[in-house]
Amino acid sequence: MAEYHEPVEELTAKDRDFHRALASLKEEIEAVMWYHDRAATTQDPTIRSVIEHNRDEEIEHAAMLLEWLRRNMPGWDEALGTYLFTEEPITEIEEAATSGTSGESFSKTSVSTSSLNIGSLRNNK
Repeated sequence: MAEYHEPVEELTAKDRDFHRALASLKEEIEAVMWYHDRAATTQDPTIRSVIEHNRDEEIEHAAMLLEWLRRNMPGWDEALGTYLFTEEPITEIEEAATSGTSGESFSKTSVSTSSLNIGSLRNNK
């Protein structure tokens, strides 16, 4: 495991779990990069397919860690909720979020909403 930046005895069990998750996320992202570079440069389509599969597995692992962090570590839920699943320029989202107008100028597209926003299907007679 990566070294702690503060004395380990001063960190709570929860802080050590945050460290574990963050170190693991870093490793998963690095693995995505390694596999992507290898897939991009190989000339053999069969090995490219295997390497791309491996890369995609690492992306899945990284996403799982992000979700754990979102649920457990302060700050992640708000930041991910601000930036993910949007179409607007990222720096404009940041400007809107920091100016206090977040949500007013941009609409989010999220798969977690319960409504399809298609309106009522009832016949209004």
